Amino acid sequence: MVTRRKIIKIDEEKCDGCGLCVPACAEGAIQIIDNKARLVSEVYCDGLGDCLGECPQDAITIEEREAEEFDPEAVQRHLADHGQTTEKTQPLTESDSHTCKCPGAISQALHPGRPAPSDTDAAKTETGAISSLLGNWPVQIHLVPVRAPYFQGARLLIAADCVPFAFAGFHRKFLDGRILLIGCPKLDDVDLYRSKLARIFLENDIQAVDVVYMEVPCCSGLVHLVHQALDESGRKIPVTIIKAGIRGDICETTNLQ
Repeated sequence: MVTRRKIIKIDEEKCDGCGLCVPACAEGAIQIIDNKARLVSEVYCDGLGDCLGECPQDAITIEEREAEEFDPEAVQRHLADHGQTTEKTQPLTESDSHTCKCPGAISQALHPGRPAPSDTDAAKTETGAISSLLGNWPVQIHLVPVRAPYFQGARLLIAADCVPFAFAGFHRKFLDGRILLIGCPKLDDVDLYRSKLARIFLENDIQAVDVVYMEVPCCSGLVHLVHQALDESGRKIPVTIIKAGIRGDICETTNLQ
């Protein structure tokens, strides 16, 4: 039944697809689709606006308009289909970071300052017990918030997403003390990546950027993408370019100022 009521409105021009609104909506009314937050069904939105305060871009507001009535039973079925409940989630902290219903959408710092693994850890790789050096989440460029707190004073590692599979020592060689962002310059939306990286460079105190890409021709697009983003931002940030071989070696390293 259609009635006049309060319901959320998402400004797609402002939305950067960070996903922070998704776990804030206990009814599951919001999803990230095509890199934008979308209201998946009017009947799932109760119009209370729990998601408003979680949007760093102020892209979500409440409007009053003609809409289908809120349907709690439809919400329960919707959540059950996704293995969830209507329990409200709280703002994420380091102490409760594992309670989030949507970890892929929440910005997290992971064990900052953890020391690099010792040489004895190499013997643990077969059991999977070697320590991770990943210091942030999410890592996909299209998911990471532009103003994530871990960007301040950070050294970024921007890696093609094939590199960790080809380079066996990825964590030990590249991740220590760096904030990781990954993407594919061939299959992903490079215009979105360029624009988002430019904003990250401009709006945060980035100290240095390491770019790691594969030796295959299409992967060099990641290097061009980073250069374009730096030009667009107007920032002068030291850049190290590393070409990784498909056999797990380092083919070339170039330092740029």
